[in-house]
Amino acid sequence: MFDILQGFHRIAASVVIAFAAILLTIAPVTAQTPESGTASASPPSLAPMLEQVTPAVVNIAVVSRAPSRDNPLFSDPTFRRYFSLPQQQRRSRMSAGSGVIVDAAKGYVLTNHHVVDGGSEISITLKDGRELSAKLIGSDKETDIALLQVNAANLTAIQIGDSYALKVGDYVVAIGNPFGLGQTVTSGIVSALGRSGLNIEGYEDFIQTDASINPGNSGGALVTLDGKLVGINTAILSPAGANVGIGFAVPSSMAATVMNQLIAHGKVERGELGIGIQDLTPELAEALGLGDLRGALIANVQSGSPAEQAGLKTGDVVTATDGRPIGGATDLRNRIGLMPAGSKVSLTVKRGDEEKVITATIAMDDRSSAALSGTPLEGAMMRNASGEEAQQAGGYGVVIEKVASGSAAAGAGLQAGDMIVALNRVPVASVTELQRRIAEKPGVLALELVREGARLLLVVR
Repeated sequence: MFDILQGFHRIAASVVIAFAAILLTIAPVTAQTPESGTASASPPSLAPMLEQVTPAVVNIAVVSRAPSRDNPLFSDPTFRRYFSLPQQQRRSRMSAGSGVIVDAAKGYVLTNHHVVDGGSEISITLKDGRELSAKLIGSDKETDIALLQVNAANLTAIQIGDSYALKVGDYVVAIGNPFGLGQTVTSGIVSALGRSGLNIEGYEDFIQTDASINPGNSGGALVTLDGKLVGINTAILSPAGANVGIGFAVPSSMAATVMNQLIAHGKVERGELGIGIQDLTPELAEALGLGDLRGALIANVQSGSPAEQAGLKTGDVVTATDGRPIGGATDLRNRIGLMPAGSKVSLTVKRGDEEKVITATIAMDDRSSAALSGTPLEGAMMRNASGEEAQQAGGYGVVIEKVASGSAAAGAGLQAGDMIVALNRVPVASVTELQRRIAEKPGVLALELVREGARLLLVVR
């Protein structure tokens, strides 16, 4: 019996020693748990980045003056004069949007043109609650970009990033003031790049994102995860007027170019080369034996234009500007159109089996002086036809973009969308040429037009 008890004690002692060893082994692990006071790794969060950039995103309030609602007859000036009615009273109307401080020292704030358009008073509210009066430096409808300036200390600015470096799938964050709720942050990815043909603005090269963008977000920031500004939120595609996961932002590269011109000139002075261009489609590339080449095909070169002087030719395919590849005709049009007159651009051109680099000087776009003041066409804003438009009309033409109400051009019967292809039976290839010919023969003008695919003759006196 003693031997049995002695054996039992030896076993029990061994168990105790083994258990103690286990406790000693576990003890260091237990000391690393949160309960012991040692901090564990923090979960991933955007909060640190947002703390840095959200003070740079502001709310914008715009007060505009609009006529009060009245009987439609009261809007007729003849009716008002006949009955000696007083001028219509105007009422204040307020709209809201967002903006982004991009230069703290100078107080520059980027936003959308449509946010501030028609505003008589503009104010911004900072995240810290300060409300400041803002001055409009300039605005550009065709890119939907506007620049404001405020005078204040201790502002925070966002660093402008390189939107050309974005890739589909990159994570982005949208910051703005949706529905007037106050500053709101949403996240998503870059869904697509280079979106155009949406008829939202004249110069379209949008970043598409599924980060929630709603009314009031316009003019707000689209930033990368490292806090760089890569876009100005501008529009949504939605049947219901609210976010469905398809939002668009103006790339920071385009916004920065427009901002620099607004600072220098108060407006955007667009450039041109004097070429008609069209997309190099896969079918067209195959027909021309160009394989999978991407770029913009030069459909025509205007006589005496900077393009002709530089040596560009019909049939050339432009594949890059200043060493940066282009995606198509819209991309090339945007880049050239946003370059100031007098600047030089290096074009990489595919001509047959050769690749050339041609340097051209940007000229002033004719639209900047196309009001045709003092002529029977005064009030018609025009531009040179694009390559595709020119092809449909016989290879040349001038497109009327806008006709001012009550102008001589409106009275003559011209309409937005008309394409003038000939003046007094002589083909017209550019706005400059049209202006010159009108100046040479200012009498009766016989305009040959293309309107909705049909040709017609319009006599203007």
